[in-house]
Amino acid sequence: MSELDITVVVVPRERFSLIPRSLECLYTETEVPFRLVYVDGRSPARIRHHLEAEAKRRGFRLIRSPRYLAPTEARNLGLSQASGKYVVFIDNDVLVSPGWLGALVRCAEETGAWLVGPLYCFGEPAFTKVHMAGGTAHVEVRDGGRYLSEEHHFPGRPLEEVRPKIRRMRTELMEFHCLLVRTEVFERLGPLDAGLLSDFEHLDLCLAVREAGGTIYVEPEALVNWVTPPPLAWSDLPYFMLRWSDAWNRASLRHFREKWRLVEEDPNGHYEFVTSYRKRALWPLRRVIRRALGWRRGTWVERHALFPIEEALNRLFIPEKFGQRH
Repeated sequence: MSELDITVVVVPRERFSLIPRSLECLYTETEVPFRLVYVDGRSPARIRHHLEAEAKRRGFRLIRSPRYLAPTEARNLGLSQASGKYVVFIDNDVLVSPGWLGALVRCAEETGAWLVGPLYCFGEPAFTKVHMAGGTAHVEVRDGGRYLSEEHHFPGRPLEEVRPKIRRMRTELMEFHCLLVRTEVFERLGPLDAGLLSDFEHLDLCLAVREAGGTIYVEPEALVNWVTPPPLAWSDLPYFMLRWSDAWNRASLRHFREKWRLVEEDPNGHYEFVTSYRKRALWPLRRVIRRALGWRRGTWVERHALFPIEEALNRLFIPEKFGQRH
């Protein structure tokens, strides 16, 4: 396929400090021709200058926003500049492995899939631990109420143990760390739902695709790695805390529940998880507390002092109205 057939759209996930590493990896490890649209939402000056220089050197389209962007908003901006048969969304903190893009495209061509996702790894060292290899995601009706059923396959397992067991297969769930989508999907379904600011956007698309009769595949010959925090650079913190803010988390939860008519207060514990995930920004301070007080006392201080203070400050500096601006 030519580069006119595939547009890769890179968007902010939760930080910016991984951008030079992930962008270099994207070009070094990708053999299939592609067009690149890079969406940047208020990255620090050093990163902004790096992206501007790389865009000029490599000839990709750089979209720069003066404010922080929710990932779905950034994907829609990139989508508006995409062309060709396929668009591949990838987060700015993801590393790819040789052959990843060709494998995704082959799967789509051979199966007719609407969505194709890779085998996701996470953490460091890269490509050693599985994040997920597809999963389940559907709405179940029980006792007259609608409930989300969701599960990742092989989470946290060593890659060397899991990879021989996985083959290309239909699945119900993939994520936006890296996801190939037929562009005609958006002609049928419209753009991604910008009301989902911090969570549920992958579930929303997968549910909508399957409801419309489309198929989703996981292709294990494509392998990518999400580099998870910590650490976070100081310049990453403002966006990270907004990205997982209580305002954005609650707005996403309300919107998803109403859209899919779910009776659960917190479907599959998503709100609880993303609120806990935000605490990764506190990891340096948590280490200091545990070293000073020991694990037992340090954990008590975290749960009864540090975490409540963080949650109160997050709501103070990022009030609920921030979840309503979209």
